[in-house]
Amino acid sequence: MCGITALFAYRSDAPPVNPVEVERITQRMFARGPDAGGVYLSADGRVGLGSRRLAIIDLHEEASQPLTDVEGDLTIVFNGEIYNHRELRTRLEKRGARFRTTSDTEVLLQLYRHHGRSMVQLLRGMFAFAIWDSRERKMFVARDPYGIKPLFFSDDGRTIRIASQVKALLAGEAVSRTHDPAGIAGFFLLGSVPEPFTMFESIRAVEAGTAFFIDENGRGVVWRYAPIASVLEHAESQRHIARLVPPRVLLRELVTESIDYHLVSDVPVGAFLSAGIDSTTLVALANAPIHTVTILFDVFRDREFNETREADEFARQRGAPHTTRVVTRDEFVADMPKIFDAMDQPTIDGVNTWFVSKAAAEQKLKVALSGIGGDELFGSYTSFSRIPRIVAAVHAAQHVPLGSRALSGALATMRRTNPKTKRITTYGGTYAGAYLLQRGLFMPEELPSIVGEEVAEEGLRRLSIVEHIAGVLNPAPSTPYGRVAALEASLYMRNQLLRDTDWASMAHSLEVRTPLVDASLLRQLAPVIVEHGQRCKYEFANAPEPPLPPSIRTRPKTGFVTPLRDWMDLPPDGTSTRIRQWSRIVYEQFR
Repeated sequence: MCGITALFAYRSDAPPVNPVEVERITQRMFARGPDAGGVYLSADGRVGLGSRRLAIIDLHEEASQPLTDVEGDLTIVFNGEIYNHRELRTRLEKRGARFRTTSDTEVLLQLYRHHGRSMVQLLRGMFAFAIWDSRERKMFVARDPYGIKPLFFSDDGRTIRIASQVKALLAGEAVSRTHDPAGIAGFFLLGSVPEPFTMFESIRAVEAGTAFFIDENGRGVVWRYAPIASVLEHAESQRHIARLVPPRVLLRELVTESIDYHLVSDVPVGAFLSAGIDSTTLVALANAPIHTVTILFDVFRDREFNETREADEFARQRGAPHTTRVVTRDEFVADMPKIFDAMDQPTIDGVNTWFVSKAAAEQKLKVALSGIGGDELFGSYTSFSRIPRIVAAVHAAQHVPLGSRALSGALATMRRTNPKTKRITTYGGTYAGAYLLQRGLFMPEELPSIVGEEVAEEGLRRLSIVEHIAGVLNPAPSTPYGRVAALEASLYMRNQLLRDTDWASMAHSLEVRTPLVDASLLRQLAPVIVEHGQRCKYEFANAPEPPLPPSIRTRPKTGFVTPLRDWMDLPPDGTSTRIRQWSRIVYEQFR
């Protein structure tokens, strides 16, 4: 796991790469890789690569980055882990490839040499990398299908700058800090900045599941090689496969295989453990006891959000070394400046992951498994039932005289204080619009009062939020379950859960791995989840042998929440109101 930097002065009239800038960008990411660091500069000064390394696989110095292959003409900076690197190495060696390390990083170089851009379709893992090909004087850039690992770029028409963090690019002091109204609007609408936007006009995300080349003409055509919606859409024609074997058997076999891959490491691997089904099932299916970590916010000690009793008991039954870490308000207040410094883009979440990552790092762990992705796979969110109902209700109302007006009026009467209910007929007729109603923090009509008329108007115009959401449904799965699964994985999970997990964990030099967020697993499980839908959660809880205990299987879902109301004196009248207030506090840190 690393923080990576890549600069390419691709136009002949561009000034040479400034080594000081490369160093500034790279050093801003020191926490991502405290074990080693390095910089590569091409002989002609047109290319600069930098890396900070968190050593997980092949701990030797020879595996540090930037890494050049044995032939001497390919150099890479890479953030992530390739879990099937051993199988790929064996195949490459049969084709004559030579290696001098046992790292997954060097496997990427030889894959590129032998397969070119199609290499990304052979990878099982999380990754963001840039390969400098000095033979053909071009750079190849790619990011994993789910977007587990972040990557951002700034292109001024002569030089492209790439890094793992937005704030790292800014630290190089050559990128404009002008705010992007679209990024601001996206944050207030959804609680996180939707990619490819950032808070800055000059910086964009390399989108998940894409790859491209950069040559003397600049950035080439973007190749979208792994859209999640297409996997779910294709699975709908394979539903018969899911009927051949009981779902819990398939879940047990396929998820166990994914866990085994995610345990590949040359350092110990731990796990975040709650009393929820996803994290406990992962720990139960692991082939060996692993060190588990649970946190307790002290004010939740006597509330339903206290998961420590069930988690402690479960870890004890499994024979897993276990740590329960208590977090107090004083610690939260003391850590707030560090949290906002590490937060790469504004988000309403991530504080919880900050503290559980901190607790894991205190136990000298460098890697931890997380149950992120289970809710998106197995339909645990209320969105899986609510969004199809909203769309169906609006469509039905449209076929009754004055039905839409009656529907909107009835809902507004039920909850007059919620601006979403007044917009049911405006947005609820499509899955994209209904998703905005379900996940939206503020409605578009509210933005002028928050950020001003000018910023709101420009931001909404450039973002086109409903069209932006609809863009992830291409091709659109035909089933309601498939559509919501694609929306949640491509928007909420990608832009908020995964991004927050990255910055919050890497601030503590901890790599978080997500066995349920795995493109290979999705392809294998897609027919099962499309066929069985939300029943998969029940089957998943019963997949281990023995199944999870009833105290966990039947426990109401509480979520991994942070006690912001208690710690920051936020309004007591409803979770939505508190989160809205917290969003304004966060935004002030990025103005």
